Amino acid sequence: MSIHPTAIVEDGAQLGADCVVHAHAVVTRYARLGDGVIVHPGAVVGGDPQALKFDPATSSHVRVGARTVLREQVTVNRSTVAGGETMVGADCFLMAGAHVAHDCVVGDHVVLANNVLLAGHVSLGSFTFVGGGAAFHQFTRVGESAMVGGLARITLDIPPFVMAAERDEIVGLNLVGLKRRGFSREVMAELKECFREVYFDGGNVRHRAQAMLARGVQSPEVRRFLEFFAGGRRGIARARGAWSTESEGENAAP
Repeated sequence: MSIHPTAIVEDGAQLGADCVVHAHAVVTRYARLGDGVIVHPGAVVGGDPQALKFDPATSSHVRVGARTVLREQVTVNRSTVAGGETMVGADCFLMAGAHVAHDCVVGDHVVLANNVLLAGHVSLGSFTFVGGGAAFHQFTRVGESAMVGGLARITLDIPPFVMAAERDEIVGLNLVGLKRRGFSREVMAELKECFREVYFDGGNVRHRAQAMLARGVQSPEVRRFLEFFAGGRRGIARARGAWSTESEGENAAP
């Protein structure tokens, strides 16, 4: 473990083996860092949530997985719930200025580019990549292996394995990301067919996904894609050039 001069590590913080805390970083007593986590200058891990009604006496935490890197000025706020945790997974890379608000859940192998903003209760699936300056409304969900473009404004849920940009626009499958994860051609072909049927055959995307699940699917990856549509509180983002009653209807965000 290495704690540089002028860094602040409060009594009660838990740091795993080989952690590095650089100068002027703050690790509060509410932080739980896995092995090999690196906290760069100016980052604050475990600060109080930015919630007007929060009681600072609440016992809650931030948990950061092994080998995750938090670059300069990254902030990760603790949960608003007694006994709760804001979670950042293992092998993540949060670039300078990224903000993870209270009660977020960030999966493993996630990359947040500079100045990404996650509001409270946002969920990002593993292997997600988010471009610089993208901002997420509270309670939004992003599925695994999604890619969100820089400066995007996300107020609706983004399904797994897709690319999103601008204001809640799905622009296709994240084929490069899927290849890097080693998805087979057969799985990617099935995902393409499933994506087209859900988004471009008309009707409510949740209902179409449910109908496809009822018919049966071949791969667990496609099942995870379809099951995503059944959850959430925000409504589902629609594909560019497609129309769906879900994204235009009563479940859509204002």
